[in-house]
Amino acid sequence: MQILTTKSELRAFHAAASGSVGLVPTMGALHDGHASLVRRAREENDTVVCSVFVNPLQFTDLGDCEDYRAYPRDLDADAALLESLGVDAVFAPSVEEMYPGGTPRVWVRTGEMGSVLEGASRPGHFDGVATVVSKLFTLVRPDRAYFGQKDAQQVAIIRRLVADLDLPLDIISAPIVRAADGVAESSRNSRLSPVEREQAVALSQALFALRDGASLDEASAQLASSPGVTVDYLTVVDPATLEPVDAQHRPALALVAAQVGPVRLIDNLVLES
Repeated sequence: MQILTTKSELRAFHAAASGSVGLVPTMGALHDGHASLVRRAREENDTVVCSVFVNPLQFTDLGDCEDYRAYPRDLDADAALLESLGVDAVFAPSVEEMYPGGTPRVWVRTGEMGSVLEGASRPGHFDGVATVVSKLFTLVRPDRAYFGQKDAQQVAIIRRLVADLDLPLDIISAPIVRAADGVAESSRNSRLSPVEREQAVALSQALFALRDGASLDEASAQLASSPGVTVDYLTVVDPATLEPVDAQHRPALALVAAQVGPVRLIDNLVLES
């Protein structure tokens, strides 16, 4: 496995590669959810590239914030896992390599889809995501790119980005990987204390209640009464447009965001008919 830190190294790697290319974009701190994406990419492509880059554009104040500084980083551990999964190359650039002129002057804007839900709490976040993802698509030139359904709003926006800009690749969304108690796997879970980790179960329980027929008011009341959980939103939307729909509408997407201890957690569940 090669570890590439510059764009020129990535271009040289791509020039020597043959067959289909699968890309798994990540910000590192890899867990079982990432591993499931990599395994699928390995099954479906001749060459697999995994990017490891903590993108400052999608954080508050372009990364001048504690959330960005505290984001877990361990490239050695990530590389060891990726090598064991059969990845061909890891693209792990510095911020200066990705943005050599500093903050870019031209961004990919995500409009209404990027200003609701997570975008309402984190203005500019999805513009930062769309900008770095577009750069990765241009640099890696994958046939397929793999994203976790845990970031459902991100997946919906990237699907629309690819469709609206006529980008020549397929977006593959892999199911959420959950722990035995239902909590969605996340790099941020490592920052929870044991007590906070138990409290985090409330998010998935609210989603499961909606799946099982609870009204949005009932599920919201259940979540609001959970100890240690400060709710941002619990809502049900159309999976393609992110526009609100009735909780009994099917198919639909239920999404939740809440603060547990020092960590903002998100989760979602596809509600099938």
